[in-house]
Amino acid sequence: MIVLKAAQEQLLGALQSVAGIVERRHTLPILANVLLRKDGPTIELTTSDLEIQVRTRAELGGDDGTFATTVGARKLIDILRSLPPDQTVTLSSTANKLTLQGGKSRFTLQTLPAEDFPLVNESAEFGPAFSVPQAVLRGLINQVHFAMAVHDIRYYLNGILFVAEGKTLTLVATDGHRLALAQATLDAEIPKQEVILPRKTVLELQRLLKDDKKDEAGAEAAPIEMRFANNQAKFRFSGMEFVTKLVEGKFPDYNRVIPKNHKNAVTLGREPLLAALQRAAILTSEKFKGVRLNFEPGLLRIASSNAEQEEAKEELEIDYAGDAIEIGFNVTYLIDALANIDAEMVKIELQDANASALITVPGQSGFKYVVMPMRI
Repeated sequence: MIVLKAAQEQLLGALQSVAGIVERRHTLPILANVLLRKDGPTIELTTSDLEIQVRTRAELGGDDGTFATTVGARKLIDILRSLPPDQTVTLSSTANKLTLQGGKSRFTLQTLPAEDFPLVNESAEFGPAFSVPQAVLRGLINQVHFAMAVHDIRYYLNGILFVAEGKTLTLVATDGHRLALAQATLDAEIPKQEVILPRKTVLELQRLLKDDKKDEAGAEAAPIEMRFANNQAKFRFSGMEFVTKLVEGKFPDYNRVIPKNHKNAVTLGREPLLAALQRAAILTSEKFKGVRLNFEPGLLRIASSNAEQEEAKEELEIDYAGDAIEIGFNVTYLIDALANIDAEMVKIELQDANASALITVPGQSGFKYVVMPMRI
């Protein structure tokens, strides 16, 4: 049976959209495979890692009829990548094997039965659906993803908190040393829902979401529809369905972490500050990423040093008339935030050398970044 017959780029695009979650090495060999389920002209591609399941449908030609099997996802992608983009490829099935043919190239691949593929059991109790433009959600994720913890023992920090309430969607990430918050307005009011999405899910969404408002055909990009249950979240966008387990646990009260009424504030250019910090970071060591910031009326001095007694010093003229403050930070935390903000100016609010600093964007009330000082 000819399972599909399509241009290389069409099949590769469909496969790549679902293959991001596939691990090359897994305790269950079948999880390295993609489930192909054909029904007439439509073929459904599904991947899973037992916690996340991604599915897409595509019209890729081939014989009519029904057929299902699983085949190594990465292997298939590697083969397709090696073929020319405009080449027509054919995937046909015979006796527990799939044959991929393109031009004069022919590959025979081992399969595993479709009925052995472990699909995620979807929750029966999803809350109300709500939608936001893909570019908006991608923008929110970009503004906070870098503050997620990595393999933290406090497992509820290894992800992003999604809070949908009224007409506001809030995303919050923290690793205990810094916190990033971004907000967007929804079209319709919805009852309060609060979930923690796992780190892997967040990074996969970030990869798949379109960051422009138009799709490939130039039409308005479809919004992403979201639904949350107690232990699952479901997303639908661009012909894809994405189901993921949630992180269980209580996320810290982020409102208590965000400083209020800091008496010293300065607004300055994001790019000059980012460039100065990146230069200062060159002379920090792998273990100690500390950088010293001296705020004085009209001037910001930035200094870093390392165990070899090397030193970097930078000076920026700033419009500042507050207290003289010397404060230390992990330079990576500052660079991460500034590199992911899409604005010309940033505002830094400070209290003293021992209090967390608050970084915001003038005219954008929906973004806040809190970073704790460090002793230097």
